Amino acid sequence: MNIALSTTLTDTDFAGAIESTRKALSEQGFGVLTEIDMQATLKAKLDEDMERYVILGACNPGLAHRAVGVMKQIGLLLPCNVVVRENPAAARSVVVEAMNPAIMVEVTGEPRLGAVAAEATAKLQAAIAALGGTGTAPQ
Repeated sequence: MNIALSTTLTDTDFAGAIESTRKALSEQGFGVLTEIDMQATLKAKLDEDMERYVILGACNPGLAHRAVGVMKQIGLLLPCNVVVRENPAAARSVVVEAMNPAIMVEVTGEPRLGAVAAEATAKLQAAIAALGGTGTAPQ
């Protein structure tokens, strides 16, 4: 099983990729609650350099509510993080990745999460597809 739904955007700038990702998530009912700039954080805390890497904490309240209604601990596994990162192997290339929601079902063994995971997968895939890059689907 792939742990991520992802796409690679080519010939794009990083700020534009973040903006496009936020918009695509919003169109699928996800709000971005947090934004973590890993590059800036690691530089400030550890004096380490890395490529641009931002974690967007995205949440679809309806799906989260349904999942928590099935299993209270599922908040630990909700597919909330969407990563937007520079691809160091190719200039002007940005990778956008979201956790594969099927992991919630796989890890917990809770079949009642299947419908929530399927809907979350469809919405995240639609958001990623809207970005227009070359993507990978979950297996």
